[in-house]
Amino acid sequence: MAKIKYSTNGVTPFQQLLGHNKSILEKWSSLEECLFSSDTFNEELKEQVRRALAFENGCQYCMAKGKPLEDMPDLKVRLASDMAHMATGKSKMDDKFFEKMKGEFTDSELSELMALICFITASQKFGALLGLEAGCSI
Repeated sequence: MAKIKYSTNGVTPFQQLLGHNKSILEKWSSLEECLFSSDTFNEELKEQVRRALAFENGCQYCMAKGKPLEDMPDLKVRLASDMAHMATGKSKMDDKFFEKMKGEFTDSELSELMALICFITASQKFGALLGLEAGCSI
């Protein structure tokens, strides 16, 4: 059960928790749309990053959508997922790993990937802090 009541603003349970602050909800949703509608990365990469982060960030709502794949044949997807794990601070992102990332991603892609990772992390932390659960009803 969420720690605060749901607002009447928003469609999803997450949005309704954030919807107590309508201006923040609108801008948050706009940034979400920008990041997830970008064609820089395919849907698989974005989803595997989201899944990896869900388990690192402890978001029950997001974890219910599934674990990250254990075997990722696509190198970019695997590296992005590894970067997501490292971005949570639970393991170190050393220069050797970052050089490997730079061999596969452009600077523009790396910037967008880190923005995506940070946005997803913020969203998942928000949900986790407010007790957003998988089976919540609004």
